[in-house]
Amino acid sequence: MVVGDLRLYNTRTRAVERFAPLRDNEVRIYVCGLTPSAQAHLGHARSFLFFDLLRRFLRYRGYAVTFVQNVTDIDDRSIARAIETGEDWRAIVADYYAEFKASMRTLGVAEPDVEPYATAFIPQIVTMIEELVASGHAYLSKDGVYYRVSAFARYGDLSNRNLEELEAGARIEIDEHKDDPLDFALWKFAKPGEPHWPSPWGAGRPGWHIECSAMSRAILDPDGAGFDIHGGGADLIFPHHENEIAQSEPLMKHPPMANLWMHGGLLLFDHRKMSKSLGNFEPLSDLLARHDPQAIRLSFLHTGYRKVMNFTEKSIADAQLTLDRIKSTYRSLDPTNEVPGASALLAKIDDALCDDMNTAVALAELLSAKPATRGEYAMALHLLGIDPNRAWLEEPSSAALPDDFVPRLREALSQANVEVSLANGVAPSAEDAIKIVLDRRVQARASKDWTTSDRLRDALLRCGVDVKDSKEGATWTVVKT
Repeated sequence: MVVGDLRLYNTRTRAVERFAPLRDNEVRIYVCGLTPSAQAHLGHARSFLFFDLLRRFLRYRGYAVTFVQNVTDIDDRSIARAIETGEDWRAIVADYYAEFKASMRTLGVAEPDVEPYATAFIPQIVTMIEELVASGHAYLSKDGVYYRVSAFARYGDLSNRNLEELEAGARIEIDEHKDDPLDFALWKFAKPGEPHWPSPWGAGRPGWHIECSAMSRAILDPDGAGFDIHGGGADLIFPHHENEIAQSEPLMKHPPMANLWMHGGLLLFDHRKMSKSLGNFEPLSDLLARHDPQAIRLSFLHTGYRKVMNFTEKSIADAQLTLDRIKSTYRSLDPTNEVPGASALLAKIDDALCDDMNTAVALAELLSAKPATRGEYAMALHLLGIDPNRAWLEEPSSAALPDDFVPRLREALSQANVEVSLANGVAPSAEDAIKIVLDRRVQARASKDWTTSDRLRDALLRCGVDVKDSKEGATWTVVKT
């Protein structure tokens, strides 16, 4: 039975606090997701693997978790590349994001419960900016609408910086027209050739920070009383999360925006920050082709999530040895005894994770344990996201589609808010239903409706069908769900 208190570090208070959800038995989490204008790297993976672990643990402890992870599908880099190459910016985003999603599946990261795209929330973003203008926290300028930092007295609390310190390093770019160097863009007026949407101030697109404020409010906090956990990498503390707070809290009935702020530590490669200019950048997809994804997960478990971690070839080799040891222990246990039962091992891992998600101690307990049953050991491994039966570079599953596949697919399409008729007068087979969805996806891609294309692919994935795109067309395989 789970009895100990969960204690988590709150970036805003800079203290480890007892976690208590704002609503009974319900935890609402918003994690800043990827901006798919370039290939994802291992630093991204570290952050998303940690929040995957946190979600697993909260559900193990009996909480009903709503996990939201957004997609920033419009930004300066994807627009610049589109203009430079002549590609459609939505195609650029779709390709990078498909690669990222495949990497997350390979790493065993579960799908978010809600995955909002910024461009699907333009009306909510515009409404929020209107409210900030009306309250005096934002103003219209020549090149867009800006947030007035001086109007928010608590600015700098999250990052533990004062305004004087921030102002010393601030500056105004040549093409910016704002009142103060610290002010930041909420709405950018469109330049020739850029994608844009209508607004009361003129055609344009949202600034980066306002997207997450509007999406988290719409999905998790429509009543303005805050939600439980806001997370991301440490590099987002300032300015992104600081700006989210400044935008959100003046409009709330009962701030703070989030009851708890959690941030994962930075990742170094051989004691250096990963950078293309340093020649040590490796796309996540390439790294996953060279190393067992479960060994990568174990390498992260060795280091506390808030600490700076140094990734080396030796560290991943050591993690592979640990993984081999875990699998050997699992195989040595009686395969007929799959019942966890009352477990001293699970209690020790629970205690470790209750101590601000201390994965290093949890892993040490796992490696030193003499588990009573295979079921006990399997449950402990599941908490840490390790599957002892999973082989590296395993062939695609040849498992048959389940008997209830078609109704499950209808439900997934409904949840994705995509209309696709799977009837055609008779109940289709599972294979026919997949073909109908893929044909609809071809139409969406032909009309450059990348949002619908992504939603159709994700609906299939939720039902156990993985779609791969290539120049020759789309292919699909059955995967474990």
